[in-house]
Amino acid sequence: MAQQESIRAKVPQRAMNAAMARRAAEAAAEKAKEFGEQVSIAVVDESGNLVYFLRADSCSYITFETAKGKAALSAGFRRPSKEFVEAARDNPGFWLSASERHGMIIGAGGYPITRDGALVGGIGCGGATGEQDHLCAEAGAKAVSS
Repeated sequence: MAQQESIRAKVPQRAMNAAMARRAAEAAAEKAKEFGEQVSIAVVDESGNLVYFLRADSCSYITFETAKGKAALSAGFRRPSKEFVEAARDNPGFWLSASERHGMIIGAGGYPITRDGALVGGIGCGGATGEQDHLCAEAGAKAVSS
């Protein structure tokens, strides 16, 4: 008996997968431990869609949104989120609109993730100081970027 062909459309394999996202989040969590902090970590694909989330036990519920928003900003604009803090002060209307429409959060703690020089996603951290969030996100991105 011949095997029947599936009528379901195939979904292309994305460069950002769950295994890569988990490795990035684990590296960011390890960095947070160096500071004695606990953070929430969100990893998104190149379109800002959530792929993986890890919340430390003592983090506030709000850190889900802040971590995801920083990751989305870094993926969307292909730069660390802390680079946009000054721009937001200079042009608040644009940045408020981008935040509301695309779920982006302006603040330190987001970092783009690349593979072979191409953007594949972003990682965002929330729950520590802005600089610590930034260093955690950077560590997570660098753990999986090439």
